[in-house]
Amino acid sequence: MTESIGTGSTNPTVIFLANLRDQAWFQNFIIVIILAAGVLVGIQTYPSMVAKYGTTMDLLDSIILWIFVAEIVVKMGAEGSKPWRYFFDAWNVFDFLIVAVCFLPIGAEYVAVLRLARLLRVLKLVKALPKLQILVGALLKSIPSMFYIALLLFGLFYLYSVLGTFLFQANDPVHFRDLQTAHLSMYRVSTLEDWTDVMYINMYGCDEYGYDETSTHPCTQPQAYGWIAAFFFSSFVLLATMIILNLFIGVIMTGMEEAQGDVRKADAQAAGAGESTADRIARILATLDVLKDELADLAVLSEEEES
Repeated sequence: MTESIGTGSTNPTVIFLANLRDQAWFQNFIIVIILAAGVLVGIQTYPSMVAKYGTTMDLLDSIILWIFVAEIVVKMGAEGSKPWRYFFDAWNVFDFLIVAVCFLPIGAEYVAVLRLARLLRVLKLVKALPKLQILVGALLKSIPSMFYIALLLFGLFYLYSVLGTFLFQANDPVHFRDLQTAHLSMYRVSTLEDWTDVMYINMYGCDEYGYDETSTHPCTQPQAYGWIAAFFFSSFVLLATMIILNLFIGVIMTGMEEAQGDVRKADAQAAGAGESTADRIARILATLDVLKDELADLAVLSEEEES
């Protein structure tokens, strides 16, 4: 967390930069520039617009880039004689890297990389908007738990893909001709994208449902699996979609609560750091007075109950 002016510096330039950094209009201006950078990158995807306004777009892109450089200079300058403190905040490091990439000596053959770097500047919105920071923080906190859920989900996909290949390979070569194709088909089923079509093909046979003369892989060995196919796909949807995938939501919600708790804790620490000793003593005394009144009320109630 960046320290406020209270680092003890009396340099007027440092004080000015610190005040500028903390101004709401300055932060809102940076947000507007980030949005403008996103719109500009989107316009550059139209060749006709680039051919017509290419020079103007390059000029605007340079202006936006130097505004971001100025933002970094302001924030580093606000740290006074310790500009490296700017990098103590991971979000500042993220901002710095995005801007630095745009200055890499990239040749014409790597213009796509430069465009990607420009597109990454839109991600600065994550730094600029605290609510987005909470969301990203929640996702980062959820990664360890999500990893184990992903392992469980992969095991389920692998089990059903192998079983599906053994059962339905001959009847349904489009979806189960080999293990990797079966795995992709099971992913499609887990997203509920026309999953009943895949089920009906194997319930009724490829000669009765889903296949025709234009199919890439013709139906040569039709076989209807009936309730076996129905149970296979229904159980997979129940396990993969209704249960395991919902575990991801639960983990993310837990991470969201933890991230919000961290933000509240940081705000409380920041408020305590900015509180003077006299104010802190007054707040503690006021709390003691409240507790004293409550104890007196409890004593009165106790006496009344005994009488």
